[in-house]
Amino acid sequence: MRTYVAKGREVDELTLGKNWFVVDANGQVLGRLATRIARILIGKDKPQFTPHLDCGDHVVVINAERVRLTGNKIDQKIYRHHSGHPGGLKEIPIRRMMERQPAEVIREAVLGMLPKNKLRAKRAKKLRVYAGEKGLLRHAGQKPQPITL
Repeated sequence: MRTYVAKGREVDELTLGKNWFVVDANGQVLGRLATRIARILIGKDKPQFTPHLDCGDHVVVINAERVRLTGNKIDQKIYRHHSGHPGGLKEIPIRRMMERQPAEVIREAVLGMLPKNKLRAKRAKKLRVYAGEKGLLRHAGQKPQPITL
């Protein structure tokens, strides 16, 4: 039996009509929250999911500063990036990231769980993360639906 692949006009119908969801990160565990957000961005929970199309929804995350880490991650987890120059390794502990840029902690966790392919950048643009609740006011026109994870 062959796998059905959408073509032509059906592709347009799959990629149109994206929904908007609001996720409250207050008290949520970082990893579990990130996996569920990544599934929504990819569109895996939809019956018309197609791997080579961007059929996911938009996600707005609020209260990123109140996300929870389990175990000793708050003391042990370190974000690393390299400038490309000799001695250009930068290491930032997650405790400092949570104080300065709590939205980046969730963004990095979610982007790490998206597939590394050509659709990744499109899916990443559909994620909006805010440290407090004021970010929700920016997207009131899209009428995002609250979702519990």
